[in-house]
Amino acid sequence: MIEILVKGGSMMIPLVICSVVAVAVLIDRIWAFHANSKIDTRALRAELMTLLAENKTADAKTLCAGTPSPISAVLLVGVQAYERILEVDGSPEAIRSIMGKAMEDYSSHALSAVEKRLYILSMVGNAAPLFGMTGTVTGMIASFDALRQQGMEAGAVAAGISEALITTAAGLIIALAAVIPYNIMMTSSDNIALEIEEAASELVDFLALRAEKQRAGK
Repeated sequence: MIEILVKGGSMMIPLVICSVVAVAVLIDRIWAFHANSKIDTRALRAELMTLLAENKTADAKTLCAGTPSPISAVLLVGVQAYERILEVDGSPEAIRSIMGKAMEDYSSHALSAVEKRLYILSMVGNAAPLFGMTGTVTGMIASFDALRQQGMEAGAVAAGISEALITTAAGLIIALAAVIPYNIMMTSSDNIALEIEEAASELVDFLALRAEKQRAGK
């Protein structure tokens, strides 16, 4: 392995840095997505609705705050907005507009808990092949320059070119190792975003319908 790195030349240095950074981000984000996947969001939503139906708003906030996930963070913002609405109006219209807007605005921030630093994988996926090709081009230039100056045999030139191609191979491997997990994780993030939208809509509908029933019963 060390011999291959040495043969690759100076452009192997940024490639090694790219690979180390990509591995660090991968480990960090895999842990974040794994932690989120262990949260039973359906059970969380059901328990939240039960608490709100019993007018236990404080307990509902505690439940959301104690659950580390983007969905619970958005629901917490919704419950907090609901409290403020009750102090002023409490109408179904206010619940739908104000609560919905509050959760929609916060959802992108909540998603950053799982999406942060993913852009680094995309950058590595784009940069690694370019570093690799640069190393190959400079290696070929050096080989042909040596042929011109010293009259090297064709076999020696071919050996130099094969060594120069090491950086291209390394760049492509690193790019694949970064881009594939990046796309998988972005798909998972999109699924979480859909769950957030579904949970937020469910909460708004539940509380708005409850307010309508209370208004009709007066």
